[in-house]
Amino acid sequence: MTNKEFTPLVDSHCHLDFPEFDDDLDQIIRRSNDMGITKILTICTKPTNLQKVINIAETYSSVFFAVGTHPLNIASKNVFEYNQLLQAAKHDKMVGIGETGLDYFYSSDNSLEQESHFRIHIEAARESGLPLIVHSRAADDDTSRILTEEFQKGAFECVMHCFSSGPSLAKQAIALGFYLSISGIAAFPKSNELRVLFSKIPKDRILVETDSPYLAPPPFRGKRNEPSYVAHTAAHIAHHLEMTPDEFRAQTTYNFNKLFKKTEN
Repeated sequence: MTNKEFTPLVDSHCHLDFPEFDDDLDQIIRRSNDMGITKILTICTKPTNLQKVINIAETYSSVFFAVGTHPLNIASKNVFEYNQLLQAAKHDKMVGIGETGLDYFYSSDNSLEQESHFRIHIEAARESGLPLIVHSRAADDDTSRILTEEFQKGAFECVMHCFSSGPSLAKQAIALGFYLSISGIAAFPKSNELRVLFSKIPKDRILVETDSPYLAPPPFRGKRNEPSYVAHTAAHIAHHLEMTPDEFRAQTTYNFNKLFKKTEN
């Protein structure tokens, strides 16, 4: 099959700069193109990797990038400052701010510091006009509170990446006009509650992603994930949303382009 036989699809979140991809990135991009993946958004999560991410985006026409401090990188002080985010946003292929947010899964000891950086990223999203990409793990209440407080100060666009939180955070995110992104988690056999949640989300508010190299969907679970596998997640999830695979591809691609407008320039 060639990519001309597929309805276009987007991988809205991955990490092509991670060492798991160092040896065969050309082949990975080629496989994604062959599966009809027309755009890939790779995420830079720490300043020390920024130039590597820029080089990747400049090498491959289908790859765009976003920049932000992953909350788990805050403890090591490997963080982006406000001015660094705005400077990076000037690059033609930088299209989003993040991922940023809260992660209390291992510890919430530095929750106040996480919150401070989260709010810095939100302000950078407002100032740059680029959408915010939010990571939230074991922190639903605080994530909802901060997003709501900040939105009341001034509107911004946002996607809740790799969404696997509860219905309360989903409801609030949708109320604010945000998007929720489906990852391979939703294709896992034991993720029925998550599939039911997504079946109730407006279809014009859904994106799809790999978060590769993590969270490979069936039949690749336990192996290295890669952007081409987003096609498997899309095919698996579509019928749970009462859509054909082509309808799901078309809708999520449309949604991505509407949110990440800079990819259309």
